[in-house]
Amino acid sequence: MSRPARTIVHVPRRFTADEWGGTETVIQEISRQQQRAGWQPEIVTSLALSRIRHEEVGGVPVHRFPYCYPYFGLSAANRAAMDKKGGNLLSFSLFYRLLTTPDVRLFHAHCLKRLGGEVRTAARWRRKPFVVSLHGGVFDVPVAELAGMLAPIQNKPEWGKVFGALFGSRRILHDADLVICVGQSELDKAKKALPHDRLAYLPNGVDSAKFASGDGPGFRSRHGLPQEAFLVLNISRIDAQKNQRLLLEAFLRLRKVQPRSHLLLIGPETQPAYATSLREFIHSNGLTDAVHLLPGLRNDDPDLVHAFHACDVFVLPSVHEPFGIVVLEAWSAGKPVIASNVGGLKSLIADDTNGWLFDPGANHAATALAQRLQDLHQDSAARHRLGRAGLEEARNRYDWSAVNRQLEELYLAAETHHARRLGLKQP
Repeated sequence: MSRPARTIVHVPRRFTADEWGGTETVIQEISRQQQRAGWQPEIVTSLALSRIRHEEVGGVPVHRFPYCYPYFGLSAANRAAMDKKGGNLLSFSLFYRLLTTPDVRLFHAHCLKRLGGEVRTAARWRRKPFVVSLHGGVFDVPVAELAGMLAPIQNKPEWGKVFGALFGSRRILHDADLVICVGQSELDKAKKALPHDRLAYLPNGVDSAKFASGDGPGFRSRHGLPQEAFLVLNISRIDAQKNQRLLLEAFLRLRKVQPRSHLLLIGPETQPAYATSLREFIHSNGLTDAVHLLPGLRNDDPDLVHAFHACDVFVLPSVHEPFGIVVLEAWSAGKPVIASNVGGLKSLIADDTNGWLFDPGANHAATALAQRLQDLHQDSAARHRLGRAGLEEARNRYDWSAVNRQLEELYLAAETHHARRLGLKQP
């Protein structure tokens, strides 16, 4: 009797410790859980934002391959922008890796477009099941943000359409053995858009023990933050989607009534022009000494944990957000959270129970957010109540081990569908 295949191949568009985000956290953590369960996960991705072809990140093997953007007339700045966010890349050597990786149990695509099509085609040719996770929003993306993602290729002739057709890029979600949505809002819209019911909701998770304790005062000392300041924290990509401009406008209002308040923004700059506009706002409004910007921290940097323990409140003002894994991290540090009433955040946060929600699209959103911040500044009991409720929520519902058990059940469902479709003996 042959041994069951053990390798689970995760395929994100990019994966680098120096430009870390929620998707990278999810892939690494579920890979670690799969290793503990006896599987052999590996990450196969492009060389976008990295020069290292093969390495281990957090104990998980990562294999990166050359790629291109199949458009004529792209500048270096265009390519860099697409590396940062949303680039529809093509990699023949990566596709060859998918075709030749031995002992594959299942392919797990964390991407769509041409690269997702490569996963689909490799799975079909090899008669292996494949699942797709929607991390960044597909059916739940504002039109303005989508236009911004496509700006680098605007009016650029495309020579890669034939490869998109060959790889069945438009068939990925239709042909997948299972489509996983990290946000309830995305799932609801996917149910209306797709012609099948192979859909599932799987929330992201958190290593609550990792974030349970940290050195907040030490973090403040190292980064020039006054110990007595009321510190507002945002950790996310510096990107229009994350809406730090609104947070700055709210903080400006807060600062006028609470002059000892400080704001800390941490994250990689995925939209340099947007980051420049934030710096201009900070300078022109006299906030240079009160607003602190730090580049994105590696997932293994202890300061990532310490930053949460240094703050008094965590704010996520996103225009849209499929899930919001940083909310779980803030909760695990026992911190109160204020977040936008959008996307997956609406089902993640129970307003006035484990966090406060506000409407980022309202006419007076900055004023409303500033008032929320002022309320928490004045009410330490509310800060403690919300922080404690969030901590219990993170520990009881979102531990990675529990999430991975649910993921394994979804893999089994995908394998069952795959076997039925091909008329194979079911696993």
